[in-house]
Amino acid sequence: MRTPLIIASVLAVSVAVVSLSFDRFQAARQRQLLRDDLRAHAAVLADSAQDAVEPYFEKKTDASIERALKRITGRTDVKGIAVYDAKGVPIVQSGRASAPLTVQPAAAARALTSDVAAGEFVEFDDSPVFVYAVPLHRDNKAAGSLAVAVDAAGIDARVARTMWESVANAGVQVLLTVPVMLLVVRWRFTDPLARMTTWLHSLRIGGGDHELPALPQAPVLNELHKEVTHLARDLGAARAIAEREAHLRETQVSLWTAERLRVSLSKKLKDRPVFVVSNREPYMHSFAGDVPKVVVPASGLVTALEPVLLACNGTWIAHGSADADRVVVDDHDRLRVPPDRPRYTLRRVWMTPEQERGYYYGFSNEGLWPLCHIAHTRPIFRPEDWEYYQEVNRIFAEAALEEMEGTTSPILLVQDYHFALLPRLIKKARPDARVAIFWHVPWPNPEVFSICPFARELVDGLLGADLIGFHTQLHCNNFLSSVDRSVEALTEWDRFAVTRLGHTTSVRPYPISVAFPEAGEPSRELFTREASERAAICEQLGIEASVLGVGVDRIDYTKGLLERFRAVERLMDQYPEFQGHFTLAQIGAPSRTEIDRYQRFLEEVTAEAERINARFRRGRWRPIAWLNRHHTHEEITRYFRAASVCVVTSLHDGMNLVAKEYVAARDDNRGALVLSTFAGAALELTDALLVNPYDIQQVALALRRALEMTDDDQRDRMRRMRHNVRENNIYRWAANLMTDLADVRVDRLEPVTAA
Repeated sequence: MRTPLIIASVLAVSVAVVSLSFDRFQAARQRQLLRDDLRAHAAVLADSAQDAVEPYFEKKTDASIERALKRITGRTDVKGIAVYDAKGVPIVQSGRASAPLTVQPAAAARALTSDVAAGEFVEFDDSPVFVYAVPLHRDNKAAGSLAVAVDAAGIDARVARTMWESVANAGVQVLLTVPVMLLVVRWRFTDPLARMTTWLHSLRIGGGDHELPALPQAPVLNELHKEVTHLARDLGAARAIAEREAHLRETQVSLWTAERLRVSLSKKLKDRPVFVVSNREPYMHSFAGDVPKVVVPASGLVTALEPVLLACNGTWIAHGSADADRVVVDDHDRLRVPPDRPRYTLRRVWMTPEQERGYYYGFSNEGLWPLCHIAHTRPIFRPEDWEYYQEVNRIFAEAALEEMEGTTSPILLVQDYHFALLPRLIKKARPDARVAIFWHVPWPNPEVFSICPFARELVDGLLGADLIGFHTQLHCNNFLSSVDRSVEALTEWDRFAVTRLGHTTSVRPYPISVAFPEAGEPSRELFTREASERAAICEQLGIEASVLGVGVDRIDYTKGLLERFRAVERLMDQYPEFQGHFTLAQIGAPSRTEIDRYQRFLEEVTAEAERINARFRRGRWRPIAWLNRHHTHEEITRYFRAASVCVVTSLHDGMNLVAKEYVAARDDNRGALVLSTFAGAALELTDALLVNPYDIQQVALALRRALEMTDDDQRDRMRRMRHNVRENNIYRWAANLMTDLADVRVDRLEPVTAA
């Protein structure tokens, strides 16, 4: 209560001082205006008297002068009028109180001397009087003067009355304003700050909610709310990290965490920065009205690489593709991220629409993507797309070299099939750089790869790297076989390395994973959560189903969506007991809609879902809930926890992190995973129900087995899969890759020339 009283007191004094200061100024202005009015009034009287008296003054007829003056002195505000000769001696005096004019006033003397009217305020018997004098003439020369004395006491009375009214007004303002402001201060500031203080105290001692209590919307409090929230998150994250690390040390578990990765890389890299090149950026800026808003794209790539950059104050070089990206960068196209706590640099690279269409949609996704994914979609290789692909790779190489300038032995990590030419371009200019590229998609067998008209150039570009990473050993084998068929090089199969132009490239498998959420032992609430989540989702979707399955995919022809829907149809045909009970909730994120093949595929998938639903729909139940839109990570996690089975039927996939995300989300050790053998995840998640996605009957049987699986079988399988994903998480992947790259020896310092 003390602080509001202090604020109220200060406010009261401030209001009073400001009000009285203004009133004083107004009183002074009023006094001046009243004086000016009185001066004008006296001038009119004096001029009128001058006109009446001057003819008699010139003839020296004093009696006539006196009669003329008496006609004027009848006014109540005129104290007296007097006429003086050239020596200042009164000739005639008239009026009820002419005493002030017995002696010639200074104004009358000035009027005689200067032959110009003059006026002055004088005090007489403690009463203010205004005297105004004009010259009187004989023979066109000033020979005397006439003075009018006007009562000025009314001016002070009116000003004093105004001042008292102002003081009373100020008092009323203080009495009315202070209580209101006292309430406002308590409501808007002191009470919220008191709640914030209590919350911070509870957070500091380890209790309380991590969410800051709601505060009134005010600019100052908004900024304070923002900063304190960041502080609380940092404190909570630091405490969670410390507790987790302590638990791991106590249990002697060798688990990789974001903090362990940061510490390990700090020691390994010795404060050297890491540079990452990828087509996708970790943070985007899109306009929300006229204001740029940060958007964090859902990406396992960001989860994997951001801890690396946070550990070493690195630089992420990416395509600036969002509509507000240019607005927030500096003159060098850079900005610091993350937005809440900047710790590394994002360098944005720009493309023209033609470059993006040729490099990204054309060569990368109509050429390399179907080439690498054996999903029976014919790859398209246009010469003009290849030109754009080379051009964009050079643009990114120039940006990377610019960022690495001044760094000794820089470390560069290139991401995916968009930048196959980049390693060679970088190595030519900076042979001292350690360069790795991770190929996130499958590498086809050499017969398939040889379809590409530019196979030699792609392989040569990749062999500029010191280290090439794939998801599986099979992809490594396919790459080495493709090297043997494409370029002149020494392939060392025993140590999986290629030497070309005096430079050695290591080829290694690094199965990528997800960040595994740590939790305690499953509780009773976890075992009942699946049913409550399912009921909430069904209500949201407007369907009735007692069992949910889930699929989460980009709308891509490699994901086996048509085959998955037909397997659900087969399940309903052969096992009608599931009709009215089981629904597959298929989340389909729109992807690459600028490409005709993807547009047609979206139409095919939508039509197939509608056809199957039309066959089996019963009331509010339908076998497939087709959700064609982007979903947040939180929304997808809800579906994972509500679904009795997750279906991953990729026709060909490098890894497929959806399978691992489902396993990571099932902290209740429930649920079953139907997984394609053509996804890289099948090599690790052997307790999944593995299927050939082209075999519709086999997938339908796997769905039936998953839905009829006993609780004990679910728990045993899920525990083993969760252990695998937990031990081989995303941080272990990053640690293994970056450790191998940091250990690369760079002996050759002369630029190499491709043969």
